[in-house]
This record gives sequence, structure tokens and C-alpha cells, in this order.
Amino acid sequence: MSTVIAVANQKGGVGKSTTVVNLAACLGAKGKKVLCIDIDAQGNTTSGFGIQKKSVDATVYDVLLGQRRIKEAIIKTEFKNVSVVSSTSDLAGADIELIELDNRSNRLKMQLLTVKLDYDYIFIDCPPSLSLLTINALCACDTVLIPLQCEFYSLEGLSQLIESIRIVKKRYNPNIDIEGILFTMYDSRLNLTMQVVNEVKKHFPKKVFSTVIPRNVRLSEAPSFGKPVIYFDKSSRGAEAYESLAQEILMRHKAAEREMKKIAMAGKD
Repeated sequence: MSTVIAVANQKGGVGKSTTVVNLAACLGAKGKKVLCIDIDAQGNTTSGFGIQKKSVDATVYDVLLGQRRIKEAIIKTEFKNVSVVSSTSDLAGADIELIELDNRSNRLKMQLLTVKLDYDYIFIDCPPSLSLLTINALCACDTVLIPLQCEFYSLEGLSQLIESIRIVKKRYNPNIDIEGILFTMYDSRLNLTMQVVNEVKKHFPKKVFSTVIPRNVRLSEAPSFGKPVIYFDKSSRGAEAYESLAQEILMRHKAAEREMKKIAMAGKD
């Protein structure tokens, strides 16, 4: 059974797609089977894996509207153990079309149920807004990974997203939790960076990843070549950061599994 992680932030330009592409590639390289669902109309995750959008037969748009099954839309990438359900600009109007459909908040969740056994991790790249697409992602996921740029406005976006998660937890998905808060475009030389980090850690002491993602030229260049950074420049600081993040997530999940087994054993006694 896979772990479904929505990568979300209602603020744009914080590194959501960069995180989905590179974290998925790192986990895939470590032997985990990974599926990425691109529900952002910009399609950055799609292009980040070198997929030509014009050549795609079935997309997440077709899946959400019930025109195709998700298995028909899965594309195997050239990168180890990573597959993608792609996005195109058609998705821009999907919110309006979804309003008229039955079970409009759970359409992605119902589709994912048919493939969850096939993957270790499923990542959902969310649009930078609280739309029906994002709500579908939050209803379908187990946890939410929040990329956070180290600037003041990001704090406002974080508080809005936490409130959105709280509402979804109450109304639709009682099991949703925060996977972690990931600092992106990190520059320790800036006072503002440290102020933002300290403020977030004060309010979410157990939810902040130890790994931070630095500003890195190679990380910024990799998407234009249609490659995750570990396949573009494995020795770069960006590649090393996402390798570290993947390892941190694997360790967290192993620890959680051990804890669940302990609880289960205690219950039998």
C-alpha cells in the first residue's frame, strides 16, 4: 500500500514542482516505486520529467472528469521507478467542470484506490490555490508536504494552508496529517531566513524537516533539460539536498512503522 503525499502551498513559486520531481527521482533511485500526479495546469512536474505534453494521450484532466481510468493515463518515465500522470493547460478550467459532477471532492481519491497497491509513494503536485483540484488532493492524500520559501509572505501562506487542512480534516479526510515543512531557496546568510525558520519551528517544532533546500543554479537549470537534478548533476548541492530529504522521509516512515507494530503487539497482549 502506497503513502500518498500532497505537495501543497497556496503561495506560488515556493518549489512544489521542484520538490515533487526531485524527491520522486531520489526515492525511485533508492528502489521505491513512485507515481507523480500533476494537477497543476502549468504542468511543471510533467515537463520536469521530460514529457512532451502534446504527445500525451490521456491526462489527469481526463481522469478527474471520468473520461479515462487512471491506469490509462500513467506514463513510465526514463528515470528509475518513476511514473507520471501528466497535466496540460486543459486543467485550467477543470474547477468549473468539476462543480457540476457528483462526488466532486473525491474523484482523485476514487481513482487512486485502483493503483495504490502498485506504488510505494504517490506524490500529488498541487496548484497554488485552494481550488477543487487542491481539495481533491487533500481528500486523497495521507499527508501534506509543505515547501516553504524563507520570506515573510510565506508565513501568511502557511497559516492559510494549515487552516485549509484543518477544514478538510474535519469535513472530508479525518486521517490527513502534515508530512513536514520543507524550507526551500534557503540562504543561511540572510537574517530574514533565520527569522522565518525560527518562527516556523516555534509553532511546528516536530514538523520541520532537518533537510533544507538551498538556492542552487543546477537545481534551477535541470527542468529545462527535462531531468531531475540527480540525473542532471548528481554532485550539485541541490541534488545532495534532495537525496538527504528522501533519506529523511524513509527514516521517518520506518520509525513510524516500528511504532505502529509496537502498538499492535501491545494490543495483542
